[in-house]
Amino acid sequence: MSGRVVHFEIPFDDGNRARSFYADAFGWRIQEMPELSYTAVTSGPTSDQGMPGEPGFVNGGMVQRDETLAAGPVITVDVESIDAALEKIEQLGGSTVVAKEPVGEMGFAAYFKDPEGNVMGLWENAPQG
Repeated sequence: MSGRVVHFEIPFDDGNRARSFYADAFGWRIQEMPELSYTAVTSGPTSDQGMPGEPGFVNGGMVQRDETLAAGPVITVDVESIDAALEKIEQLGGSTVVAKEPVGEMGFAAYFKDPEGNVMGLWENAPQG
């Protein structure tokens, strides 16, 4: 398990307002993806594959606020196995909020709540083959 922070998500009430704010405030590149109900956020230079092109920053996204998931921003942590991570999280007093689900062909995501009530994300890369 790498345990590295690899992604962030910022919830919004007004998508156009949020996209404009972050693009203007920080120069982030914003790409609306209506078919996924998602907005991709690039916070720095990227490689040809769309991954961060230099150390020290992560990319993320914006989503319509859903109080049942998380009221505030979510930090996503890279793990080798979401199933194993969720099992350990539950042993340590956390709980699963959204079970493992595929994200296109890129990998898998899940959300958990830590013992303090914070919602965090998990990311597992798809097998290379």
